[in-house]
Amino acid sequence: MFLKTSNLPFYDRVQQQIDDPVMRHAVANAQDRIGINRQKMIDELENWPDWRSRAADIRAHVLENLDAYLYQLSEKVTANGGTVFFANTREDATRYILQVAQQKQARKIVKSKSMVTEEIGMNAALEAAGIEVVETDLGEYILQLANDAPSHVVVPAIHKDRHQIQRVLREKLGYEGAETPEAMTRFIRQKIREDFLTADIGITGCNFAVAETGTLSLVSNEGNARLCTSVPRTHIAVMGMERVVPSFAELDIMLTMLARSAVGARLTGYNTWLTGPGGHAESDGPEAFHLVIVDNGRSQVLGSPFQDILRCIRCGACMNTCPAYRHIGGHGYGSIYPGPVGAVLSPLLGGYKDFKNLPYACSLCTACDDVCPVRIPLSSLILEHRRTLAENGMTPAMERQTVHLFNYANRHHALWKVGMVAGARAAQLMIRNGKMPFSIAAIRKWTEARDLPQADGESFRSWFKTHQKQRKNGEDA
Repeated sequence: MFLKTSNLPFYDRVQQQIDDPVMRHAVANAQDRIGINRQKMIDELENWPDWRSRAADIRAHVLENLDAYLYQLSEKVTANGGTVFFANTREDATRYILQVAQQKQARKIVKSKSMVTEEIGMNAALEAAGIEVVETDLGEYILQLANDAPSHVVVPAIHKDRHQIQRVLREKLGYEGAETPEAMTRFIRQKIREDFLTADIGITGCNFAVAETGTLSLVSNEGNARLCTSVPRTHIAVMGMERVVPSFAELDIMLTMLARSAVGARLTGYNTWLTGPGGHAESDGPEAFHLVIVDNGRSQVLGSPFQDILRCIRCGACMNTCPAYRHIGGHGYGSIYPGPVGAVLSPLLGGYKDFKNLPYACSLCTACDDVCPVRIPLSSLILEHRRTLAENGMTPAMERQTVHLFNYANRHHALWKVGMVAGARAAQLMIRNGKMPFSIAAIRKWTEARDLPQADGESFRSWFKTHQKQRKNGEDA
């Protein structure tokens, strides 16, 4: 499963990331910086709640009519001279892309940042066939050199600092320059320039596809996406099936929400619209265009309690505000979709077997709900995952037994009363310096990270009853 970025157990991954001071410092700085810029852009726009509601309505409308819009998009792309392929699975998608590459006798492919290509494992499939794939997004290029995985949907190398990046460039490319971002960026661009000129195929993702015209919208802060789509003779775009808007009127709203939510800008550096392959009268553009529309489990989410997650526009705002993500970074989730959106989406696309722990990487503070530009109720969907896991017996056995005993006691008044009195006295005897001499499996992680208050041996009910009597006696006096 190419969604996975690590084979380590969940808690081992989390601890590894918590013990990484570079990652934690880098992520915290990025969250603070992006959060400040985002708030400025929101305040400037005014009526932000209305913008969010309109964006949510657009995305919900598309999902309710997805079959019609996908059909319209397919017809328009075909009429514009492009070729459309609907891929039910990631294997179908990679097989088709490889087939096109082999037909074109491609030896080198340049690509811009695309989460859906990461999701389907496209690079690995092409490289296994002997085709060189060059990531041209600055962050993705660095990660490719380091054999590392992205840890954020917008800022893939957010977990690395300049010292680490300089070391990668020195070890992999013989870089001897300064460790300033400007110097390293200039060096990488000079390296990639030759790849653009010699590539046989360019591959991109797709932020939005306009059903009315068959136009693809690409949003980026670097010029690499435009070079990927204009220099090579063949362009392949890969998109998740839900990334459709009806017309340019809705696209205008979505681009406004995406840029402000993702990086705290009015617009990103480059907004590119592509409608089919280049014509004979055009000086640039590909001779052939292929649009690969990926399902890979999305159709099963439609009509389910989790359908709202398909409204996601991959802005990363939920990650930029999440306290859990701040401490464990993207790699702590073990999925190319981290953060709150990953906690919901990864189990749906990758299954509970590999991602059942992700819904628990959440404090349920609901900060993600407040910043989502399309009003996805992320915290509620995370709770829905937890409910599903519990009802299907996929939570730890000791946890289920503990909850069962708690529910049983809670249903019997006398038993609950005895338990509270006995528990208060036991806590007074056993708690020392905030810890107990033993741990309960169901809450072990919680108690290990917190100091318990020193108990006085009195239950709340006893305390309340005593204070009621004191208050009554005082009033009578």
